[in-house]
Amino acid sequence: MLSKTILVTVAVSAWLLSGCAAPTPAAAPTSAPQAPAAEGSKLPDLGGREIVVAVENAYIPFNFVPIDSDQPQGWDYDTINEICRRLNCKPVYRQIAWDNMIAAVAAGQFDMAADGITITDERAKTVDFSDGYIAVDQRIIVRKDDNRFRSVDDFKNAQGVKLGSQKGTTNYDEAIKLVGEANTVGFDTFDLAVQAVIAGDVDGVVIDDVAGVGYVGANADKVKLLEGRLVGQQLGFIFPKGSDLVAPINAALDAMKRDGTLDRINKKWFGPEFQQMGITYDTIKPGPTPIP
Repeated sequence: MLSKTILVTVAVSAWLLSGCAAPTPAAAPTSAPQAPAAEGSKLPDLGGREIVVAVENAYIPFNFVPIDSDQPQGWDYDTINEICRRLNCKPVYRQIAWDNMIAAVAAGQFDMAADGITITDERAKTVDFSDGYIAVDQRIIVRKDDNRFRSVDDFKNAQGVKLGSQKGTTNYDEAIKLVGEANTVGFDTFDLAVQAVIAGDVDGVVIDDVAGVGYVGANADKVKLLEGRLVGQQLGFIFPKGSDLVAPINAALDAMKRDGTLDRINKKWFGPEFQQMGITYDTIKPGPTPIP
């Protein structure tokens, strides 16, 4: 669904299923005053407050459930669990399909959402964003044997080419800017878009590099990433407008950046360590996956 100059070796991108079940209802969290942080700490204390977090559980490497387990995993879980450890809060995760996620957070159904969401001015009209936690580049995947394109610039100058991407994402919007709406094909998931490239139904797919590198790794004999980028963007958490959680979560993120914790989590999920786990969409439960 979603979603930056970062060198990563990730395994796959967002799997966003259209027509998925409506979000699991979440009880309204009990609001708690932000007590002073413990002595020696600059972080606020949320007093054990429950934070209801929307996730898709179908977006590798951010959130997913292995097919042989009921235990959700991913960057979102490690990062938010660490944030709440520092802020004295309790994350309560709820699954929801991507196409409903931003609207549901805007309506106050969740306290926040974590799903590799690209920070944009348009989305900021309806939700508040955290500070950016990682930068990604939008790039283009093409068939490995397609010698018409060596870089993104070759695509910009081509005539009559078709680009695919996942509907409702900033990648899809960028594809329209590049080749026009008539030559842009929308898919329900990035996986379907990549398969369309392999089948020759589209000439390329616009995708975030954190996902694109993984797709190439899984299909190294069939696709390749073109040199260059279309645009660089930041990813962030989203909150209902006016949320009192933005400031403390930003403070926790900043502390994690300064002490190296965020970098360690990034290396785990966006680097060789994750690639060695062998996690692909064939090894996780189709999502959105309800949380036990």
